Amino acid sequence: MAIGRYVRAPVLRMGKSLGTIQPTIIYNAVETGQIKSRRFVLKESDRLDIIAGRVYGNARLWWVIAAASGIGWSMQVPPGTSLRIPTNINEVAALVS
Repeated sequence: MAIGRYVRAPVLRMGKSLGTIQPTIIYNAVETGQIKSRRFVLKESDRLDIIAGRVYGNARLWWVIAAASGIGWSMQVPPGTSLRIPTNINEVAALVS
């Protein structure tokens, strides 16, 4: 499956991306129940890329968990942070592609 965080990114002159709107789309879809998710509370030394690798089989999808949880673009998040992990990556892919 080919989903990327820059698929719908606005493009400026010279073809450079300004940013991405996917975090907002994914976060809102999780909040409204359009994308099913489960909660996970981070423990010491947990990282989003490692969690994504376990959950999705691809550590590069860490940004999906970050977007769904509304925590920005950091793989290292403080212990005790409550994550929202989309349970079906295909729902995310359908939403952002």
